[in-house]
Amino acid sequence: MNKGIVYLVGAGPGDPKLITVRGLELLSRSDVVVYDRLASPRLLRKLKPGAETIYVGKLPDRHTMKQEEINRLLVDLALQGKTVTRLKGGDPTIFGRVGEEAGLLAQHGIEFEIVPGITSAIAVPAYAGIPVTHRDHASSFSVITGHESPDKLDQSIDWEKVTNATGTLLFLMGVAKIGYIAAQLIRHGRPATTPVALVRWGTRPEQRTLTGTLGDIEAKVEAAGFKPPAVIVVGEVVRQRETLQWYERKPLFGCRVLVTRSRDQSSTLSDLIEELGGEPCEYPVIETVPLEGAEADAELAAALEAAAAYDWLFFTSVNGVEHFFRRLSGAGSDIRRFHRARIAAVGPKTRSALEARGLQAEALPMEFQAEGMLEHLSGLIEAGQRALIVRGTLARDTLLHDLERRGLQPDRLTVYDTRLPEQQDEYALECLREGRVHAVTFTSSSTVANLLTMLRRSGEDDPLRLLAGCEIACIGPVTARSAREAGLEPTVQPEEATIESLAAALAARMAAKRLAPAPGEAPV
Repeated sequence: MNKGIVYLVGAGPGDPKLITVRGLELLSRSDVVVYDRLASPRLLRKLKPGAETIYVGKLPDRHTMKQEEINRLLVDLALQGKTVTRLKGGDPTIFGRVGEEAGLLAQHGIEFEIVPGITSAIAVPAYAGIPVTHRDHASSFSVITGHESPDKLDQSIDWEKVTNATGTLLFLMGVAKIGYIAAQLIRHGRPATTPVALVRWGTRPEQRTLTGTLGDIEAKVEAAGFKPPAVIVVGEVVRQRETLQWYERKPLFGCRVLVTRSRDQSSTLSDLIEELGGEPCEYPVIETVPLEGAEADAELAAALEAAAAYDWLFFTSVNGVEHFFRRLSGAGSDIRRFHRARIAAVGPKTRSALEARGLQAEALPMEFQAEGMLEHLSGLIEAGQRALIVRGTLARDTLLHDLERRGLQPDRLTVYDTRLPEQQDEYALECLREGRVHAVTFTSSSTVANLLTMLRRSGEDDPLRLLAGCEIACIGPVTARSAREAGLEPTVQPEEATIESLAAALAARMAAKRLAPAPGEAPV
């Protein structure tokens, strides 16, 4: 068997979008991904179907696998002819022990490639508003390991030279030794008033920043119960944080949001959440698939037979548009069969999906069950006209009944089925169980019911308990009513039932909570 290849890839500091283009490309083609604790679990969604994942993460007090075992694992996988990505937090060449891993691969004649990543040494301070260099304060910086016992630190660090060698000192993995580090720096010439910052879990929702001076930082760390992992920044550049904070000022900073939309529709909402400073935690509870079978084929054939007689085509969702054209193509037909019909779209996204196919549609409100929806077509619809409603299996009959009341003759064409996904996202489930989800978004009544069903299927006897304390964000009144009926109390509902408005309303809610005073305090 031919030998495989190993890619030693830097995953970046935590935010999954900070991985390099090359790193992302290699993830998508690998047979096996060997990853550690500091690599974002969200990156594993980029793997090809069937790819194997192996966790080898390390904690300060325990290791899943010793470094020598990891080195051997990479060799064994490559000797099996597999394409392997070794995904490491930050940059693999900065305290990532990549030299040991690559060295053993070289000894066995195994091809490898080192793919640099954005190191936490510069990225984490940047997310805290601290540039590691500044024209007025520091023209150089040093990156130093702090993950050793004091006697080993003294062996590996020449404090006399390091203390004043550069304007900014960056210690990685040194929280537990902060007192000793500060004492050594003071002893070797740094003033006790030198600013210090510790940034924990930088670039992630859990990011926390603690500032002080060399003289008082140990006491502050102990008082705050500040834990690793964190980057320690020493130097005058820390003062820049007062004016350069940006990430921590975003409205959704610190907020992890559960996105329950289907996997193929979640990107828009997830992107908006990220732009607002939050972390989207995708947990799809809906999956849409083409409707198949004799009954579905007969319904489509009947619609095509009567196509020239329809005065209206109503589309109630983007999924309806996608699957309608797919079904038409599969039947060897196209939209020209409906040449007499005017087109109506429920919601701006549905209208945009039709426009992308060169079709102009009359726009209707998103919540089509609301009273007066068809008033938007006043003067256009007439009694006696025929209409075809394109929809999914879970669609309500509200539109059909409204058309009937106005004297039209509506037919239904069901083009897709909506069902529960077979697989669940383990990372999202873990975040829920550990209380690390701050808000849950619902974009339809079915997402409410399906989320609770999937949580029960995962072994949760009381799924409402997992959601207690979360902000419940519903896209519109019907979805909100379904949430209440299920035992959830909506706290966010935008005036306009769109994804953009939902994200904006959630951001406003979270920003207001952050600024709200604690009991007995004055307003901010």
